Amino acid sequence: MHLWDASPRVVHDTTLVETRAWLVLRALAARAGVGLAVAKPCGVRVDGNGRLEEVALGHGWLDVFPDGEPIFRPMAPLAPSIERLLEIYLPLCVGKASNDLVIGHIAQSLDGQIATSTGASCFITGQQDLVHTHRLRALFDVVLVGRGTITYDDPRLTTRLVPGRNPTRVVLDPGLRAPVDRQVFHDGVAPTLLFCAPGRGQTRRLREHVEIIEASSSGSVLAPLEILARLKTRGLRRVFVEGGGVTISHFLQVGLLGRMHITISPIFLGQGRPGFVLPKIDGLEQALRPRVRRFMLGDDTLFDCRF
Repeated sequence: MHLWDASPRVVHDTTLVETRAWLVLRALAARAGVGLAVAKPCGVRVDGNGRLEEVALGHGWLDVFPDGEPIFRPMAPLAPSIERLLEIYLPLCVGKASNDLVIGHIAQSLDGQIATSTGASCFITGQQDLVHTHRLRALFDVVLVGRGTITYDDPRLTTRLVPGRNPTRVVLDPGLRAPVDRQVFHDGVAPTLLFCAPGRGQTRRLREHVEIIEASSSGSVLAPLEILARLKTRGLRRVFVEGGGVTISHFLQVGLLGRMHITISPIFLGQGRPGFVLPKIDGLEQALRPRVRRFMLGDDTLFDCRF
C-alpha cells in the first residue's frame, strides 16, 4: 500500500526552502508510485498532513510542466542548491513515464571501473554522490541490486542520509550464493525480496522480513522483465537499479531502463571491474545515444541519461 505522504511537518511561510522542495519531490514520487503521476501543468504544494495538492498555476509552492521546458517555475528566485535539487529529481517524479520508471545508477572512475581488481568500491565517488544515491532510494518504491553488490559491499540500502521511507529491497541471486550474514538479511528495517532461480527457493531460510521468490532464468541470469512484472503485482512500480554493473547491464541490454545516472569520479583505477558489460557492436549507428544532462556533485560529474 502506498500513501502520498511526505511528512506531517510542513512550514507555514511561502518560501521554497530545501526541506519544502524535498517534501514536494517525495509527494510527487509517491503519487507516481500509485500510477497517478502529475501529467499536466499545475501548481503543487503539500498540505499539513504531507499530502500532495494540485492547484492552479501560480497558486502553489511551485509550478510544474511535466512535458515542458522548463519543467518547473518557482514563485520566487531559488537558492542554487534548491534549483539544482529540482533540476535533478523533478523529471523523475512527474509525467506519465514516471509511473513505471526504472532508473539505474552507477559510480565509476574515469577509466570506466566500478571497483578495483579485488572488488573494493567504497567509495569511488564522494559524499554528494552518496547522498544522491540515498535520495534516489527515497523517491522509488524499490532499490534493486545483484548478488555481487550484496557480497562485496554489504549495503543496507536504506535512506538514512535523507528524510524519506526506506524502499523495498530486492536482491537478485539466482543460485542463492550471497553470504547469509549480510545486513539486508538481518536488520529488519525494510521488506526484502530475494529472487532466485527455479528450484532454489527451498534451500535457504532467512528472517521473516525476507521473502524468497523463484523466477525464470536463462543460465545464470534472472529475467529482468519478469522481475519487474512480479514487483508490479505487489504495487511496486518505480524501480531503482542500484548495482552492480552486471545487473544494470542486463536491464540496459533489454531496454528496460528509462534513465541512467552515471557518476564519474576523477580517478583512474586501472584494470578492475568495468561499469558496463554490453554486447559488441559493429558500427557507431548501433550505439545507444541517450539525451544527456550534466551536474557537478562536488568533484564528481553526474550524467543523467534519458533513453
